Amino acid sequence: MTPLLAEGTTRAAIGAAEGALQQGAWLLVALPLAGAALLLLGGRRTDAWGHWLAVAASWGAFVYGALLFLDLRSLAPEERVRDLTLFSWMPAGGFQLDAGLLLDPLSLAFVLLITFVGSLIHVYSVAYMEHDDDRRRFFAYLNLFVASMLLLVLANSYALLYVGWEGVGLASYLLIGFWNHNPVYATAAKKAFVMNRVGDFGLSVAIMIMFATFGTVTYAGVLPNAGEGSTNAMTWIGLALLLGACGKSAQFPLQAWLGDAMAGPTPVSALIHAATMVTAGVYLVVRSGPIYEAAPTAQLAVVIVGAVTLLFGAIVGCAKDDIKKALAASTMSQIGYMMLAAGLGGIGYVFAIMHLLTHGFFKAGMFLGAGSVMHGMNDSVEMRRYGALSGAMKTTWATFGLGWLAILGVPPFSGFFSKDGIIETAFATGEGWRPWVFGMATLIGAGITAFYMSRLFFMTFQGRKRWPAEAHPHESPSLMTVPMIILAVGSVALGGFLFVGGRFHDWLEPVTGAVEEHHPVIAKYPLMGLTLVLVAVGVALAWRQYWQAEVPQTAPRGSWITRAARKDLYQDDVNEAVFMRPGQYLTRSLVFTDTKGVDGAVGGLAAAVGGLGGRLRRWQSGLVRTYAASMLAGVVVLLLGVLAVRG
Repeated sequence: MTPLLAEGTTRAAIGAAEGALQQGAWLLVALPLAGAALLLLGGRRTDAWGHWLAVAASWGAFVYGALLFLDLRSLAPEERVRDLTLFSWMPAGGFQLDAGLLLDPLSLAFVLLITFVGSLIHVYSVAYMEHDDDRRRFFAYLNLFVASMLLLVLANSYALLYVGWEGVGLASYLLIGFWNHNPVYATAAKKAFVMNRVGDFGLSVAIMIMFATFGTVTYAGVLPNAGEGSTNAMTWIGLALLLGACGKSAQFPLQAWLGDAMAGPTPVSALIHAATMVTAGVYLVVRSGPIYEAAPTAQLAVVIVGAVTLLFGAIVGCAKDDIKKALAASTMSQIGYMMLAAGLGGIGYVFAIMHLLTHGFFKAGMFLGAGSVMHGMNDSVEMRRYGALSGAMKTTWATFGLGWLAILGVPPFSGFFSKDGIIETAFATGEGWRPWVFGMATLIGAGITAFYMSRLFFMTFQGRKRWPAEAHPHESPSLMTVPMIILAVGSVALGGFLFVGGRFHDWLEPVTGAVEEHHPVIAKYPLMGLTLVLVAVGVALAWRQYWQAEVPQTAPRGSWITRAARKDLYQDDVNEAVFMRPGQYLTRSLVFTDTKGVDGAVGGLAAAVGGLGGRLRRWQSGLVRTYAASMLAGVVVLLLGVLAVRG
């Protein structure tokens, strides 16, 4: 990965090349942030039109991002990095940190994804949340979410990235717990918030070590000099960054919050899982590429986390009967693919971001499709009570089906180009056992993905009707179906558009460096054929079990692995046993030590002094004869003592 900018780059030279369009890049964040502020401060007066203001703010950010993309696209590759200073942020003696934005191919790729997919979700939400009394507040939170994510990817320093990082955490908490009158939903929001704070601690530690090592936390000051830092320091920075990425992107072992995050309205699930929150960890790892290249141990840890998570999420997805939780497990698995690719480095960076973009389209489309199904099925999420919805919801069936084919990696759909590239890269990177172990993990994951996603699709849209009598499935309104159609088009065409001719490789080259040709340990076309065979086997198994066979409306007991997958492979039980219970015991011990030890010692000393004082006070009667008797007794004692000594 090539350095972004040298610390000593002349600001004047950069400023001369920056046009007015680039200087106004702060509007990308300001537009949705202003929308959120107006809706929250305007109160009920904005109820009638506030949702459209939020939609306009999000689309405005997309239009500005598209103009910036075209502006950078017109420049030579070596000129496509712009470091823009906004204002002096942290002046402290000799230390100076400016708030600034970094416009480059990586940040603008994220800007386009966040604003385009996010804006489609805004439009969808207008109809989905139509009857909610707090729709204005919901759209304010959506705008806040988009603004925070844009700040995260546009920041030119780890410190400013941290601000956006925390903003995303806050917005996710507000949206997951939007219907917080339900205690279960409020608990889910709190769980997501707390688990993300664990990851955020890692990011904050990484920033501290960076400052101690380099004296700065800007990308320009850290990344070009990562190779000159000690391996030990780079390893600790890389591992701490990975902890932060695991929290935000729901990677093992901080993935337990993702399924519970389905408590929020379905558009929130689409926004979190497709365009914003869970992609932040992948961005962080790719942006920090030079650090990981200088720390092979930390880089290997990224690959291992990605491999474990992609299999973990796939196994969990096989047993979920809640359509949203099945999609959440799928997201966990697909982000695992991206993390694995990012940890491989080189061309892995390119395929990680490519899969992130294609996944943003087909997963957002499927989440919105799930919301459409819920809309037509009285908010039911139980796939065992669906079946044969393809006839009643043709548009939803078609758009969801295209997303299904994309995530399976069937050519020529988008997922084929990005996921197949990750599988090929896994088989081509590293020496000895690594290509085989990580390559086989991606292959097995592809087969399991085909099974559980086909299971979801067949249980929902095919087979026999299993609806309750009160259900009357129907197609959703156009404000919901049009965004789904647009996302379905991306599910079909985006991967090929990015891949053909090395278009996306060339675009990212100023950030990732020149991509070297790689040779997998299994030849490319046999490997591609093997992947498709595994996908076909997964689809066939799901077809036999969930389309041709009768699907019971009550889940059977199943095997031990099925029961474990239904409980998320006991991730909550492990967290409770390893962290929560010991934490409770530690807290109770500290409270006992404080109340019985510290407070007891202080209270005991006070009681002793008070008791002694009470006893001494009895001698102070105020009677002269009592004092005279005391003096006489004292004299007698002294005389006896003297006589005893002389005798």
